[in-house]
Amino acid sequence: QVSLVESGGGMVQAGESLRLSCVGTGGTPTTYARGWFRQAPGKPRELVAGISWRGGSTYYIDSVKGRFTISRDNAQNAVYLQMNSLKPEDTAIYYCALLDYYDGSGSARGWGQGTQVTVSS
Repeated sequence: QVSLVESGGGMVQAGESLRLSCVGTGGTPTTYARGWFRQAPGKPRELVAGISWRGGSTYYIDSVKGRFTISRDNAQNAVYLQMNSLKPEDTAIYYCALLDYYDGSGSARGWGQGTQVTVSS
């Protein structure tokens, strides 16, 4: 049974930082890649960052490279997204997911409920 719980969203001003957390509970396996997706109003959901299950490989969408960092702690069954230098265009609901592959290929095996990130200019 996959259960993912996100936290850490909020409202910040442009240039500030947030750290999102995603904790797997119950029988959520740690031997899957994990990813952070986001969906802004009127736009499709997109993969922002992904990490392999051992943490050795990562993926970032071009618009967040150099600003966002994904990491994981399998002992805590947790994945994190450190978001620095936030921009208004980063405003979206952010979702954590279990993935077949860290670059988003394959399927998503489970989703969290989402956490809202709002960046004002």
